[in-house]
Amino acid sequence: MQILYNVLLYIIQPLIWIKLLWRSRKAPAYRKRWLERYGFCKHKVKPNGILVHAVSVGETIAAIPLVKALQQRYPDLPITVTTMTPTGSEQVKSLLKDSVSHVYLPYDLPCALHRFLKIVSPKLVIIMETELWPNLISQCYKRHIPVIIANARLSERSAKRYAKLGKTISHLLAKISTVAVQNHQDGERFISLGLPKEHLSITGSIKFDINLTNQQQQQIIALKQQWQLNRPVLIAASTHTGEDEIILSAFKLLLQKHANLLLILVPRHPERFNTVEKLINNEGFNYIKRSNQQIPTPQTQIILGDTMGELMVLYGIADIAVVGGSFVKHGGHNPLEPALHHIPIISGEHYFNFNVICEQLIADNAMIISDSSANKLALFVDNLLTNPTHCKQIGEKAHYVLKQNQGALAKLLAIINHYLC
Repeated sequence: MQILYNVLLYIIQPLIWIKLLWRSRKAPAYRKRWLERYGFCKHKVKPNGILVHAVSVGETIAAIPLVKALQQRYPDLPITVTTMTPTGSEQVKSLLKDSVSHVYLPYDLPCALHRFLKIVSPKLVIIMETELWPNLISQCYKRHIPVIIANARLSERSAKRYAKLGKTISHLLAKISTVAVQNHQDGERFISLGLPKEHLSITGSIKFDINLTNQQQQQIIALKQQWQLNRPVLIAASTHTGEDEIILSAFKLLLQKHANLLLILVPRHPERFNTVEKLINNEGFNYIKRSNQQIPTPQTQIILGDTMGELMVLYGIADIAVVGGSFVKHGGHNPLEPALHHIPIISGEHYFNFNVICEQLIADNAMIISDSSANKLALFVDNLLTNPTHCKQIGEKAHYVLKQNQGALAKLLAIINHYLC
């Protein structure tokens, strides 16, 4: 099975190059740094430290508190953070700057990983969530490099898919030093696939362990003073294709009753910034772009959030948050980021990537679920705008759920310490 897997990986490389070139039409970053994807990263990383892999934006943001905690606890160990996407790369550069080394994780090819691990030579590999790359895990195992799957989750659907691999998946899981899962259900699924019980640890989700940095707090204060907004602010964050039309239609309905409402619209991926701008322009809205550093006037109806790394700051300006990726079948995005700001959260029905977190918020009446119609979304926002006490209560409940579930990071750090002592 491993040989077949490797042969297929090598065969499809030309298709991967075509895909990268195709995606680079809208996101030029996809045609850059290809050598890193094959393990050529000499002089770009500092060896003999900790390797943290976060595949894309969501995993990268979740990894930030962990990376910063590792920097404080092990100041003499260099940290390399890898991603697979340009957007994840931009998050690393924006949030961690030069405090870490950053390259793309190579494709799961034996030669590429041999080259990569020889250069990086990590003392420990931490993989965020559930990226089970057979060659990466196997080569770390052969080199006696501990591998921790942190903040791991495994849906019932994914577990069934992995189960079809039979002993192959159980042999792979046995090579992982620790799988730190978010909850008991995830843990049981890993055990059923063959993970040795002694390799399992239930830590909870480190996505609850987020806090605003001093820099973010200062940026929020400065932006509020600069913008001088004496009007309600709705933010629609991390939107995907098909959602912006819903948001803009709902916003148009809301303006009929709340003429001074300001919308901050933040697409998830930078390659969609121009597309969303065209949608806004075609609808005739008065808008500005965040990248132009313009100050909104009373006539400004929409601010297009076309910058990277500012979402947490923009949440701090808003009164109500709509979390994207959930009004289409993408799986949603982290609702805990707006919860940190004590503001009410509205999500679509497709939040399966954050199912446990969302179900907990829903159970505590700390999040509102809308269907994908503009009318329903506008109705929920209108209800919050016209009932400020209710609006504040929902926001406070969301923040309470966030704070009550913190502590996973400390448990994860204790596991990491075991391997680095």
